[in-house]
Amino acid sequence: MEEAKSQSLEEDFEGQATHTGPKGVINDWRKFKLESEDGESVPPSKKEILRKMSSQSRDDKDSRVHRKISIQEYELINQDKEDENCLRKYRRQCMQDMHQKLSFGPRYGFLYELETGEQFLETIEKEQKITTIVVHIYEDGIKGCDALNSSLTCLAAEYPMVKFCKIKASNTGAGDRFSLKVLPTLLVYKGGELISNFISVAEQFAEEFFAGDVESFLNEYGLLPEREIHATEDTNMEEDME
Repeated sequence: MEEAKSQSLEEDFEGQATHTGPKGVINDWRKFKLESEDGESVPPSKKEILRKMSSQSRDDKDSRVHRKISIQEYELINQDKEDENCLRKYRRQCMQDMHQKLSFGPRYGFLYELETGEQFLETIEKEQKITTIVVHIYEDGIKGCDALNSSLTCLAAEYPMVKFCKIKASNTGAGDRFSLKVLPTLLVYKGGELISNFISVAEQFAEEFFAGDVESFLNEYGLLPEREIHATEDTNMEEDME
């Protein structure tokens, strides 16, 4: 008898906070959420669900149970999405920290312009021994020089542990060694030693070439380290795995 009376009270909910049973508290909370929360802060889909849940028939016990499960599932789903986004940010941060710890030596990230022969020699001799230095000898107006400078600018961003430089042949102090016929020329140094020398390097590529072509060429000779994985690529990999 008492149980039937209690059930009757809970099913007689009319939008007032007059019942203290579990189901009455749930219904009161639904109404409060609709009336008290800022409309802009509540997602339209959530607001619609709450409205439907609070206005559905109170005489159908199964419907009432179904509505209770729905709100729990909705909250759990949104909580899972927030947790997933947080987890992705954490993974990206961990990956960045790992790259910084594993990347020994200084980092560069752009194409340096060397103005004099003294700067050229200082760059080669005073840089750390573990650093690979790629120097482009060029002159304005020479076929392939502009395209190579653009390509090296892109590669400098992709390989920040490699120091990419450029210098005009006329500024090297050894213009007779770098005549227009051998430009563009690529010189690769490590530990103060010349390890590769590519004269008229544009002849190795098609009429039009890009950073990917230069990257493949340098990789053929083992002159570039393993490419770093950026955070945006980590995100794409995570999305592909879902």
